Amino acid sequence: MKVSETLSGISRRDLFKLTGQYGLTSTLLAAGSFGGAVSIASLARAAESTYTKRFAKEAKHQLKFGASGFNARNLLIERAGALEFARDLEERTEGEIRVEFIGDNQICGQLSCVEKTQLGIVDIYAASTQNSAGGAPYLNVLDYAFMFPGRASQYHFLYSPESQRILRDPLEKRHGLKFLFSHAELRGIQLGLKAKDKPTVTKLEELFGTKNRVTGTQLGRIAMQLLNLNPVPVAWEETLDGLKQGLIDGAETWASAVAYANMSPVVSQSVDLKFFCGTEHTSMSAKVFDGLEPHLQDAVMESSYLAQVHVQAANEAALVKTVGFSDPQLPGTIFAENDVRPAFLAEDQIKMAEEMCSPEYNPEPWAQWRERLNNWAGGIDTYTDIHKVAREVPADMKPENVEPRRWWRSV
Repeated sequence: MKVSETLSGISRRDLFKLTGQYGLTSTLLAAGSFGGAVSIASLARAAESTYTKRFAKEAKHQLKFGASGFNARNLLIERAGALEFARDLEERTEGEIRVEFIGDNQICGQLSCVEKTQLGIVDIYAASTQNSAGGAPYLNVLDYAFMFPGRASQYHFLYSPESQRILRDPLEKRHGLKFLFSHAELRGIQLGLKAKDKPTVTKLEELFGTKNRVTGTQLGRIAMQLLNLNPVPVAWEETLDGLKQGLIDGAETWASAVAYANMSPVVSQSVDLKFFCGTEHTSMSAKVFDGLEPHLQDAVMESSYLAQVHVQAANEAALVKTVGFSDPQLPGTIFAENDVRPAFLAEDQIKMAEEMCSPEYNPEPWAQWRERLNNWAGGIDTYTDIHKVAREVPADMKPENVEPRRWWRSV
C-alpha cells in the first residue's frame, strides 16, 4: 500500500501536496502520531509542526531508513516501532541526527533491505529477521524450532545481556549489522481460502501435506519439512497472490503480518503453531553507527530501548484490539471483519509438533546448521544458550509483563 493510500479521507493529490511541501518523512511522522481518522487540515498542521521542529537546525548526520513495506497506517497494525524510533532519535539528539524514513518498498523490500544496508545504500532498515537471513545468514540463529515457548520469552531474550553475546555481537562481527530492536510474535500457518469452509483446525495432522510459503530462513525450512508442511519459497510481496490464486494452501507467518499486509481477505484461518520466531526487527549499519560521536551512539541505543519498550506494549494490545488474534475475538477487528478464524492449538498438539521437529527431540536435521552458527558465534552452543535464556521466565507469562532491560549493559 502506497503512502497516498494510508490515510482514508485524504485525497492522493492533497497528500502529495503535503509531502512536496514538508517532505515525506515529516508527513509520515506527523501521520504516525494520529491514532484515528485525520483531516487534511489537522495533518497539514502536524506536518508543518514536525517539519519546523526537525529542521530547526542543520543536522550533523542524515540517516536513510529503508523500512521495507511499512508506512504510517500499517505500523498502527503491526507495531514494529520504526516511526517511534525515528521520532525519538531526532528529538533526543535535538536535530543532530535527522532520519529520512523511506517505506512502502520504495527503496528496499523485505528481502533486499539487509543487502542495501550492507552496501551503504541505506543506513538503517526494518524487515523480518527471517526474510533478512538471505543476506545475513547468522539471523537464522533465532529460528530453531520451538526454542521460544511464547512471546514473553522472546522479549525476555531481546532485553537480556545474553542477547548481546549470542545474537548481536556475532551478527555485527560477521555481517556488519547492529541489531537495535524487534517486535516479537511466533509463526504459524495462515491458511488460504481453500480452508474457508473447513472446520477450524484443532489437530496438527490436519496441516500435514499442505503446501505453504516459506521465508528466506534456512532453519524455518527444516522445521516445515519435519512437520510435513511442504515449504515453497515465495517472496513476501508475492504471497498474497499465491494465496488468492490457490497456488499455495497457506503461508508461514504471524498474525499481525497478515493484517498489516492486507492479506486478511485471502486468509481463512490463522493457526497458532508457534513453531519459530516472527521478528520484525530494525538494524543499523555498524559502520555508520561507529562513525557517530559517542553521545550520538548513546542516543541511538536509548532510542532503540524506548522503541523496544513501546513495541512490547503496543503490539500486544494491537494483536487483540486491532488484529483480532484472540478467543473470543473482538468485533470490528481486521480478522473479524474479514472472517479470519484464529485457531489456537491445544498444548498436546504443540507438544507433538515440538517432539517432531525441535532440536531438543530431533537433533540430527539441525546438526549442520547448528555447527555452522556455533562456529560463526565463536564456538558457543547457540541453541542451548538461547533455549536456556528463553526459559528464565514462565512459559505462560503475559508478554507485556516482561521487565525491560538495557541489553547492552551487563548490570
